[in-house]
Amino acid sequence: MIKIEKYEVSPKKMTSDIKITNLKFESTKDLKPMEDMIGQNRACQAINFGINMKVKGYNIYVCGITGTGRNSYVKKVSENYAKDNFSRESLKDYVYVYNFKNEYEPISISFPAGNGKVFQKHIEEAIASIRKGLSKDFTSVKYGNESMKFSIDYENKVEKIIDKLNEKAIKKHIVFHIGEDGLVSMPLNKDYSLLSEEDIEKLTEEDFAKFRASSNKLHKELTKTLDELRRAEEEYNNIVETYDRNIAVTAIEAILKKYIVIYSYDKKILTYFENMKEDILLNLEKFKQNNSKNKVVFTAMKVNKSFFDRYKVNLFVDNSTAEKLPVIIETNPTYYNLNGYMEYKNKQGSFITSFLDIKAGAIQKANGGFLILNVNDVLKNPYSWDCIKRTLKNKTATIDSLSEYNNYILTTSIKPEKIDIDMKVIFVGDYDTYAILYEYDDDFQKLFKILSEFDTQMDNNVENQKNFARSLKSHCESKSLKYISRDGIFEMIRYSNRLAEDKNKLSSRYNKIMELIYEANYIADKDKDVIDAQDILKSLEFKKFRNNQYQERLYEMYKDGTLLLDIDGEKIGQINGLVVISEGEYSFGSPSKITASTYIGKEGIINIEREVKNTGSSHDKGVMILSGYLGERYGKDKSLSFTTSITFEQNYGYIDGDSASSTELYLMFSSIADIPIKQYIAVTGSVSQKGEIQPIGGVNEKVEGFFEICSMKGLTGKQGVIIPKLNIQNLILKKEVIEACEKGLFHIYAISTVDEGLEILTGLKRNEIDKKMNDTFQKFIDYYECDDEE
Repeated sequence: MIKIEKYEVSPKKMTSDIKITNLKFESTKDLKPMEDMIGQNRACQAINFGINMKVKGYNIYVCGITGTGRNSYVKKVSENYAKDNFSRESLKDYVYVYNFKNEYEPISISFPAGNGKVFQKHIEEAIASIRKGLSKDFTSVKYGNESMKFSIDYENKVEKIIDKLNEKAIKKHIVFHIGEDGLVSMPLNKDYSLLSEEDIEKLTEEDFAKFRASSNKLHKELTKTLDELRRAEEEYNNIVETYDRNIAVTAIEAILKKYIVIYSYDKKILTYFENMKEDILLNLEKFKQNNSKNKVVFTAMKVNKSFFDRYKVNLFVDNSTAEKLPVIIETNPTYYNLNGYMEYKNKQGSFITSFLDIKAGAIQKANGGFLILNVNDVLKNPYSWDCIKRTLKNKTATIDSLSEYNNYILTTSIKPEKIDIDMKVIFVGDYDTYAILYEYDDDFQKLFKILSEFDTQMDNNVENQKNFARSLKSHCESKSLKYISRDGIFEMIRYSNRLAEDKNKLSSRYNKIMELIYEANYIADKDKDVIDAQDILKSLEFKKFRNNQYQERLYEMYKDGTLLLDIDGEKIGQINGLVVISEGEYSFGSPSKITASTYIGKEGIINIEREVKNTGSSHDKGVMILSGYLGERYGKDKSLSFTTSITFEQNYGYIDGDSASSTELYLMFSSIADIPIKQYIAVTGSVSQKGEIQPIGGVNEKVEGFFEICSMKGLTGKQGVIIPKLNIQNLILKKEVIEACEKGLFHIYAISTVDEGLEILTGLKRNEIDKKMNDTFQKFIDYYECDDEE
């Protein structure tokens, strides 16, 4: 008789083998806080290396599952670097100013951090002083006297020109004078006196004809006079303009002189001052209009205000208050949030903008520092990925017009001058996205040379256990939570093992760990100073209670017989498999009745779930492996002709994974050879073509699921589960399961080969099973041979 006890797992191996005596403290209050990341040495070194590399292309891609601390570490190490390496010289301000040569191409100017705001203030002061100075000069008594003199000289000159014309005109009874509409002629009486209005009304058509004829005779003299008047006016205007310009130049240069000295180091700024001066001189009338006393018309004021906007400064990037290099985390990386944009005003159905409406994006704000982005958020937004690549390749950023990406009608479209960009981009995402980008985007390979991969687990040793406790202390103190007692830390380590699904590992999924701490802190007695083991266990139970409604309903259906399940006796062609069911964040194990029917045929293995397209590729692969195993074991000297139909009874959902492949193989042995299988032992495990039992996931949930069903129906002392031997290290079972195993009420068997599993399930040796299998195959062969003879 086969003794299956040799395969039984000792209760000591069913959970973590940590010793509470290794925890040399009463509570985390006794420990020093843990400032560094634990268990992520490789990932952290990669990030630190990438951050310190100043060569183009050494941007960083940080990957790992959510909750491993990747975001918090990236932010922390970036912030620390930003503080330690900060200097005013390392940061720049950027402004946009009006381009007096081409208003549609605003000019960018860079300054050391803080000087952009100073420049903005200087220009504001300069323009205010110029307007005030010109107002004073153009309203002074001296200017009034000189203007009067120019006007009188001009009027005298005009009078002489008219008198010269009238010397000849009077002889023809015509006189000329300057009217509102220019040069005007009037007829004279015979005594050369001016006609009165009554006399003019008495003139006949014949008199007017004579008057026109006399005027025409003066055409030559009249033309000459008009030329002289035009030249006199031009000369007068030139004198006035020259005088005004000289006054303005003196005033402007006197005001700009000190600013030119301040910014003499930058030719671009000096050119801006020169162009601004010339623009003011070209628009002196605007300055006179603005400073005249007749500023009562609202429209005029509005036009004037709009005109003077050209002398303002758009402080595009302001680092005047910075105390560290910028660390920008853009959570909504649309194209415009990244690259910057121009605000548009709707004016009669069209959109207009100006250099004052240019706004910085995350790229410009991160200049000189770090830009941290979630890669999936970037890829979801059109143009954002191209924007990042273009910026990193060219090391410049250019604000684009809205019309390039949208169908807007623009009255004004401007093209701001590009600015230099020097920043480090850190992408945070998953490994699959990294692999796709690396494989299909050549630019990605060149621009993101550093991969930092955060692990989900670390070694479960004494040092890491202590650091784990110190890390929890740091988290608790930062969130004003209670300290954790020694037995509480002990339970947290067990929970961490469970998350890692490995008693030799601790989980790095701090989001899950801290969720449990938050809940335990809430449950803990308000009068207690610490969170203890009972608080942790209560939190776990309450978490289960919140999430296991579907599990309870399912188990009730097993209990009342709605779902058929045998956990006693032996049956042919029937076995209990184990599955893991996930509902949101909660997963649990459940048995699943699997049956097989074997009959004469040549179809081989028919998996009903696969036939109705209810399975995934991993499950299908597992089923196909069964054919390979049976073929090698029994088909080397004969052709195997049989048909076996396999199905998961009362299952109407999707099935994937190969963890039931060994279970289905045992079932085929039973069905083909008519060997009864113990129904009180459930099975999980993957199988290779060579009959090796391979490890599977969810072993704890599967064992506990079958245990709960058996407990609900009544433990008999025979019930148990077969698991792969390689999964022993993954066992971190609940206390009640371990206690039942200690009492002999429940059993866990660990195996390495198919034959070991068959021994447990059937009580037969390999040679006995092979004989029964070969007998069946021979019967099928004989049938076909007889059929062929007939």
